[in-house]
Amino acid sequence: MAVEEPRYTVLVSEPPFELRRYAAFTVAQTQINGDFDAASRSGFRRIASYIFGDNLQADLGAQRKISMTAPVTVVPEDQGWRVHFVMPSAETMQTLPKPLNPQVQLRLVPEHETVAVRFSGLTTQASLQEQTARLRAWAQARQLKLSPSAQIARYDDPFTLPWNRRNEILIDLLP
Repeated sequence: MAVEEPRYTVLVSEPPFELRRYAAFTVAQTQINGDFDAASRSGFRRIASYIFGDNLQADLGAQRKISMTAPVTVVPEDQGWRVHFVMPSAETMQTLPKPLNPQVQLRLVPEHETVAVRFSGLTTQASLQEQTARLRAWAQARQLKLSPSAQIARYDDPFTLPWNRRNEILIDLLP
């Protein structure tokens, strides 16, 4: 069964690099401290709890499961990491249930343009630095102005063999 991903249009494709325009989407997010691996695991569990029913659908007075999507995204912040899941496209801020955990927030991400590089393997500190540098160099050669922070997007479960994993570095363009 296919897992839903956020919708985007490819504006430029020079594999493994792309310039994309994403449609607006909603995310469930949480802030986590610690190193990348620990923050990824803790953030994933916290948001997974939300989509598996740690929420309250006001009009039903009950909890509700939400479909899993991809990718799971991790973004460095001043104080730790922000981990988020994109919510299914059929959901809106008005239709999503309220998180019961106050550390989970819902946020609308407006339409935006992003550069991306796709790679396989493990998301080690070295691979993340290498891929981010490659993506920044590609964008700089095209005179694109980038946000200072890079997002790490992982599309596969941890049981997927490393060489079959789909990972991406995503960096938003500045207006």
